[in-house]
Amino acid sequence: MSLQIIVNGLATGSVYALIATGFSLIFNVLKFSNFSHGALMTLSAFSGYFVAAQSGLGLVPTILVAVVTGALVALAGEFVAFRRITLNNSSPVYFFVSSITLGTMFEGIITVKVGANFYNYPQFFQNSTIKFGGVVISTSDLLMFFCSVITLLILAYILQKTRQGRGLRSVSFDRDTASLMGINVTRTIQFTFIVSGALAGLAGVFLGINYTLYPTLGSLVVKGFIASVIGGLGSLTGAIIGAVLLGFMETILISLVGSGYTPVFTFLLMLVFLLVRPSGIAGSNIQEKA
Repeated sequence: MSLQIIVNGLATGSVYALIATGFSLIFNVLKFSNFSHGALMTLSAFSGYFVAAQSGLGLVPTILVAVVTGALVALAGEFVAFRRITLNNSSPVYFFVSSITLGTMFEGIITVKVGANFYNYPQFFQNSTIKFGGVVISTSDLLMFFCSVITLLILAYILQKTRQGRGLRSVSFDRDTASLMGINVTRTIQFTFIVSGALAGLAGVFLGINYTLYPTLGSLVVKGFIASVIGGLGSLTGAIIGAVLLGFMETILISLVGSGYTPVFTFLLMLVFLLVRPSGIAGSNIQEKA
């Protein structure tokens, strides 16, 4: 494996890790898949794009706008679409319909606003690539990797060392017992959606900067889902491991068979894990609500 493939695989895996972690956070706490996560990612990416394109602000304000948009919209979505099932244990069908409807609504807003066109973020970097020995590293890939690592390390610290993080882990283990122990379950779930939405916004910006921004960008949430299956649904560590492995696998396959056939192999890999090890690399068997 060449050093160039390793670098490209790490860069790709890092943004997949953001998607997979945001997706897995909701599953970890509430035991269901948030199907609106991809559309939220796209909506946040476009909010950052409009700020960058119309106001001329730099990279940091663009990222902050996308992250805050993702967090606020996710919080609003929790209140509008998901509060009933989390508090009243409503039918799983209600959540499935609500999440699909919310995602469709996000996509509808984007389509009405921007149509079916493709967009490019402004050029934030004076030098688009950095040469290190025989390896050519994209500046945006390098930034994406380091920002992803720092973000995930901060998230790990919050989950392990802060009161809010311990509350989140308690609710994910047993919501009723956590409530009896004095943990505000509703606020903990809201915190989970805020963090998940912020990660969606960050991932959306990086995808938009590195690739083309388009209304169906949210379909890349499938990468996060595949990474979560490989690593283990319900395991945040597993989601990161699965994302990195998926990034390496895609990079190698693109160099061998081309980008057209690569999705076939990634789906086959997911099916193999579902058949051979449904719990994934680091996960445990969890029954999904929806």
